[in-house]
Amino acid sequence: MKDKDLRKRVPYHIQRDVLDELGVDQVAEKSDFKISAKEKFREAVRFKSCFLSFVPLLTWLPRYPFRENAIGDLISGISVGIMHLPQGMAYALLAAVPPVFGLYSSFYPILIYFIFGTSKHISVGTYAVMSVMIGSVTERLAPDSDFMIPGNDTNSTSLDIVSRDAERVKIAATVTFLSGIFQLLLGLVRFGFVVTYLSEPLVRAYTTAAAIHVIVSQLKYSFGINPQRYSGPLSLIYIIIATVVSWQMDLKTEYGVEVVGKIPSGLQAPVAPAVSLLGSMVGDAFALAVVGYGIAISLGRIFALKYAYKVDSNQELIALGLSNSIGGLFNCFAISCSMSRSMVQVSTGGKSQVAGAISALVILVILLKIGELFEELPKAVLAAIIYVNLQGMMKQFGDIRSLWRTNKVDMVVWVMTLILTVLFNPDMGLAASIAFSILTVVFRTQLPKYSILGQVPGTDIYKPVEDYNQEIPGIMIFHSSATLYFANAEMYIDALYEKTGVDVAKLLSHKKKLEAKRLRKEKKAAKKAKKEAKKRAKEAVKAAEEPKFSDTDESGEEAEANGDVHKLSVKEPKDVGAVEVGPDPDTDTTLPQAIILDLSPVNFLDTVGVKTLRNIYKDYGEAGVQVYFCGCQRGVVESMENGDFFNEKVTKSILFSSVHDAVLYCQQGNSEEVQYILMSYTHTRISEVS
Repeated sequence: MKDKDLRKRVPYHIQRDVLDELGVDQVAEKSDFKISAKEKFREAVRFKSCFLSFVPLLTWLPRYPFRENAIGDLISGISVGIMHLPQGMAYALLAAVPPVFGLYSSFYPILIYFIFGTSKHISVGTYAVMSVMIGSVTERLAPDSDFMIPGNDTNSTSLDIVSRDAERVKIAATVTFLSGIFQLLLGLVRFGFVVTYLSEPLVRAYTTAAAIHVIVSQLKYSFGINPQRYSGPLSLIYIIIATVVSWQMDLKTEYGVEVVGKIPSGLQAPVAPAVSLLGSMVGDAFALAVVGYGIAISLGRIFALKYAYKVDSNQELIALGLSNSIGGLFNCFAISCSMSRSMVQVSTGGKSQVAGAISALVILVILLKIGELFEELPKAVLAAIIYVNLQGMMKQFGDIRSLWRTNKVDMVVWVMTLILTVLFNPDMGLAASIAFSILTVVFRTQLPKYSILGQVPGTDIYKPVEDYNQEIPGIMIFHSSATLYFANAEMYIDALYEKTGVDVAKLLSHKKKLEAKRLRKEKKAAKKAKKEAKKRAKEAVKAAEEPKFSDTDESGEEAEANGDVHKLSVKEPKDVGAVEVGPDPDTDTTLPQAIILDLSPVNFLDTVGVKTLRNIYKDYGEAGVQVYFCGCQRGVVESMENGDFFNEKVTKSILFSSVHDAVLYCQQGNSEEVQYILMSYTHTRISEVS
């Protein structure tokens, strides 16, 4: 059969009653079954499944395909291990600690991730962004000025590098330990979705801004200068200014070439974190935890999608948390995963976490045996290595052009993230960037697209009338593209009035004015009638006191004969209820028979949202317009129930599962059976047609 025939529209018929929410509950035989708290607890504490999920190594290692993967993992592990050597020492410079601690950070955390991680292809270890964030903490809490000692001359001072580096190592290890604790806690409470607040444009812009910080921080090693260190907001600008002034004023000083320095053989014993410093680095540690996890899980999901396996986001938090918290005890600084190393690991044949373990063994050999060979390596070489590894990040400036074409809001988020991170440093810049990103979401939910829906003829499909121009006489179907909550509730009502052409507030206000005017006229007329009645009564009494003699009346009877006085005929006042008042030109419109609110995009209702719907139903009802709701999700219905929306007069009979049910109900009432034909693209009857 040809593709054209496959795409042929196949008519099908559905015959059923028009169902409101109560009818759906009856037909579907709604179940009240719920899992008991006891069963949930049993499921949560099943030791075997819980332990295996907590230690993934025990699940995949016994089934490791040795023949298929061993060679590739071996070659990949050695290749990545060689990359760890220069990157670890180079990124230690970014963290403002001696280079050897970069090698420690390329060993302990990798072994921990090998046991607890779920991604087969990412290469965890030192990472430029994390290192520069660590560096901002160490330089802030242990600046050079705190370690100046008097020289031989009375006016000279020198820097105590040994004491400074020891303090900075302690700070870096402590903030790393605390960030790992944060990651562990987030993972244990199943808070892996926190990374959703780090959108791709935000992450890419943030890493680009961090790369700028990295480049500026390495200029001193590249050009052999030693400008004064600054930390905090605008520190990047102060570094730049000091360098330019030094160059322009030709302030030249002889500097020796800095080298890596002593690389001690062997491993260090664990050291407890400096508890006294924890309070001063809580914000920095949380930022490290979120950024490190966000980068790792983003890259991990890319490889998992490509190679068809699953990465557990919560377990990744636990794995990174253990890597950082345990690594912090061994004087490591915070780690994440590197794109460049991960690409090398994949391209050289790595197929499992075994490649990471082998790379850690390579670093172990370097630490135990050949570390001293790299003691004379100039730091300028490490700076050059950093520049090379930042090429990919700097290419991300091309995102601005692509985002301008696809989504301008994301482009604004990208640019603002770059600016905020460059100006405020990585830690404060991250918080400001996330706040700005969330603010754009709030603005977008506050300014959704509102429309009136019309029916596509012969179908149950409803589209905006501005696109298809198929309004339903007497029925207004109002649709919003976003949820309804406190931030846009007022705008929702304003848009409803505008789109339906019925401003209920003005209508009711005009109605009250008419009622007040009617009451005033009634009161005035009653007062006037009472006054006239008194006047006529006085005239009647006066006429009775002055007897008059007259001939007999037409009936031949004399008025005086029976002693009766003439009865007074008092005119009754006009019916004040029938007083006509001119229409208000602002509200003079033909009211629709019914208004249907399509709530299918609404995924939650807060108290303001429930109150808004209640007021809409009440106000339109007072104006004589029936309001119905359709497409309500379960949570929305529950919010309406909890918000006392329903009562004896207002029941779930005003709720409908679909727009079409509500329209049919409005057009034909609650008939016993309504038949309608749906035209749709479907392949369920292709065989019958062919």
